[in-house]
Amino acid sequence: MASKGCAAVDKTLCVACGACETTCTLGAVKVDRGCFAKVNEDICVGCGKCEKVCPANSIKIESRGNI
Repeated sequence: MASKGCAAVDKTLCVACGACETTCTLGAVKVDRGCFAKVNEDICVGCGKCEKVCPANSIKIESRGNI
């Protein structure tokens, strides 16, 4: 199955709330409290769940060539 892309985090917008980490069923997103979310590109399948729950709109799904 080809991947749609991968989640990319805008560190300047991320509020490190943890919503993305909680939503990601694959464990691809981890949040450093007080810092920002980090995405493991080897695990992320680009499903978009984290993008939808982000209250700061700091996560976008991008094609893997653009990350």
